[in-house]
Amino acid sequence: MEPNPNPAPTVVLYACLGVGHLIPMVELAKLLLSRGLTVVIAVPTPPASTADFFASSASAIAALAAANPAVSFHHLPPPDYPIPDPDPFLQMLDALRLTVPALAAFLRSLPSVAALVLDLFCVDALDAAASTGVPAYLYYTSCAGDLAAFLHLPHYFAATDGGASFKDMGKALLRFPGVPPIPASDMPHTVLDRADRTCAMRLRHYGRIPEARGVLINTYEWLEARVVRALRNGVCVPGRPTPPVYPIGPLIVKGQDATAAGGEQRHACLAWLDSQPERSVVFLCFGSLGAVSAAQLKEIARGLESSGHRFLWVVRSPPDDPSKFFLSRPEPNLDALLPEGFLERTKDRGMVVKMWTPQVEVLRHAATGAFVTHCGWNSVLEAASAGVPMLCWPQYAEQRLNKVFVVDEMKVGVVVDGYDEVMVTAEEVEKKVRLVMESEEGEKLRERLALAKEKVAEALAEGGQSWVAFEEFLNDLKLAK
Repeated sequence: MEPNPNPAPTVVLYACLGVGHLIPMVELAKLLLSRGLTVVIAVPTPPASTADFFASSASAIAALAAANPAVSFHHLPPPDYPIPDPDPFLQMLDALRLTVPALAAFLRSLPSVAALVLDLFCVDALDAAASTGVPAYLYYTSCAGDLAAFLHLPHYFAATDGGASFKDMGKALLRFPGVPPIPASDMPHTVLDRADRTCAMRLRHYGRIPEARGVLINTYEWLEARVVRALRNGVCVPGRPTPPVYPIGPLIVKGQDATAAGGEQRHACLAWLDSQPERSVVFLCFGSLGAVSAAQLKEIARGLESSGHRFLWVVRSPPDDPSKFFLSRPEPNLDALLPEGFLERTKDRGMVVKMWTPQVEVLRHAATGAFVTHCGWNSVLEAASAGVPMLCWPQYAEQRLNKVFVVDEMKVGVVVDGYDEVMVTAEEVEKKVRLVMESEEGEKLRERLALAKEKVAEALAEGGQSWVAFEEFLNDLKLAK
């Protein structure tokens, strides 16, 4: 067979090694494939010293590749990395930066590259695009509110040179264009300390965002109308042009109503949900890395039991070291971790699942009435798409920032107070479960979420806002070459 003399142009996606970043990147790849483009996801090879940190990412890449055979994955060779940084996060950023020459060589090896699309953590790869003459776009896989705050941060730090670090400001409110006031303590830990080198590196990354030709955002305009307007008006980056933004989401996994490995057997929790009344179950899950202490697990259990409501709870073993939540952990011993007799006393209205559930299917199930979540952006989008109110319990990364926008701007959730203290009490768990499941405020939340779900369908349909934004991006690709 003769080779095709005019192969479809290739879009190269450069992904960060994090499950929450890889999944929406694969969803973007599938969307590009549906428009006739060839897609390759380039992934870095992390240093051997970070094997534990990236263990979940390696298995996620293997699973995503198996589940999406039309999407090609290209593993870039490991960089020369003689003295690894002792901080795993900085090791990751260094690995991404040092892989830029290999990425540039890969781009040169392809016959026709329409664009390079970068995760925000991979922003140094703008240099690979510049050196090869390839148009570069960023794909921001969290909410537009986060992006607006981060775009403004370099200006904020310059304007307050010598001022206090966020870590010393407590709950003092920060005011950035386009977003509600943000308590300083809710900013990501990577920017809390002005003197920290992690903060300096992140500020450099944020300052480079305007170099991109455009920014794709995994959100939909109805959910974040004010901030999308601010981004388009250029008010988040004073004195410098802001690239066009394309809210193309929500790009989330569709769900298969099957096992984690993609088999045919339906997960037992879904059968259990089938037997529960409509909108009666509180679903608790803290994401792929979520972790709370053994003492906190007992408080959650007591709060759920006292609330009297049905629940489906995903429990993972607490980490030995809370700062190393990213390490793999054994299956939990529920009898040892939960209060004595709890499982027996709640067996008629509760189900505790070890490690994992098919979250998309659970959220879309008619029996699910509320979602206790860590506020990872994929989880927020999945809940909004399913019309399920959120009880926000953020833990790490940008989750506290997401919490601010989910509660104060989008108005699709409530805060579980105490998330930023030593312990969320059983009384608080009970109080917020009852508020969402029983009160007039909870009913208003459900009405708001019903509208959010309706707007998702409208945005993604042909002619909808997200569909139009993606068409505008594709048109820009044609103009870029």
